[in-house]
Amino acid sequence: MSLLSAGFGLARPVLHAMDAEQAHRLTIRMLSCLPRRPLPAAGPLQQELFGLRFPNPLGLAPGFDKNAEVPDAMLSLGFGFVEIGTVTPRPQSGNPLPRLFRLSDDRAVINRMGFNNDGADRVMQRLEARRGNRGIVGINIGANKDSADRIADYSEGVRRFGPLASYLTINISSPNTPGLRGLQSREELQRLLAAVNEARASLARRPPMLLKIAPDLGDDELRDIAACCSGGTVDGVIVSNTTLSRPELKSSHRGEAGGLSGAPLFALSTRQLAKFYQMTGGQLPLIGVGGVHDVDTALAKLEAGARLIQLYSALVYEGPSLVTSIAAGLAQRLAGRSLTDVIGSRAGEIVEGKPILNRRG
Repeated sequence: MSLLSAGFGLARPVLHAMDAEQAHRLTIRMLSCLPRRPLPAAGPLQQELFGLRFPNPLGLAPGFDKNAEVPDAMLSLGFGFVEIGTVTPRPQSGNPLPRLFRLSDDRAVINRMGFNNDGADRVMQRLEARRGNRGIVGINIGANKDSADRIADYSEGVRRFGPLASYLTINISSPNTPGLRGLQSREELQRLLAAVNEARASLARRPPMLLKIAPDLGDDELRDIAACCSGGTVDGVIVSNTTLSRPELKSSHRGEAGGLSGAPLFALSTRQLAKFYQMTGGQLPLIGVGGVHDVDTALAKLEAGARLIQLYSALVYEGPSLVTSIAAGLAQRLAGRSLTDVIGSRAGEIVEGKPILNRRG
């Protein structure tokens, strides 16, 4: 165990005794004080995707580093890539407190943050300051809650962050901005993708662009999204954001409004991932996120169709050592096997309802 992981292990009881959002802010401050450390070396599961070389398939999901305060610190923990945000054009305070809840008995989190962030100007300053640093840093962009034209907000995000982003993510799947998920409907999504692609075409460098979707979609809605994303409209899709559904939960905060993430999201998000993989014929790169907390759940995302994996909520309970543990565990589990042979290899079984976790020693 590294000194960093040991330090966070000692601090975890203190952090968990605090309000969840206060503990998160303290964690960001602690990470921002760390000296620069080497980035992870390219491992046996490195791959090239979107014109980028990913040293391993494990990434940090957005929401942890909303304002690009610690992307390099998180890369140094062993992540193959980091996604910051969600960032909106104008600063936004988000929803009233409290809005972030640990469900410790369920290894889960409920949040109704509401795209709280420092706004594009401040986040761009931080990203400009790290320009030239190594490592893949994606930027997740959204619309202001009170925007008169949300599609224009996304187009502005593409134009402003395109020159700085390793890749961009169009986030239309947060459940905490009223009406936002309506942009996932076929007609609205076509309008949105046409606008953001026009903005992307205006840039000197055309950044890779991904779409992040919700897990709470019916099969017809997934098919509509798959149709909209074909033909190079986007470079990949992230499956999925948090869920408004509530599987059986034990924690006292189970009745809080907001998006549920963590272990209870795993089954739903992974089945949706497998469905989307099948609907796109395995031709569209997918990132699997939702409930990843160990090697088995990470491997299941790959087998369901993901090329890359993201996590966040599990860090709350397992700490930073989880990152290298999963990356090393995946490499060991897949020794002698090609990633190409693994990705989507069990999508059909998962869609049919067979057990998602195919545990092997």
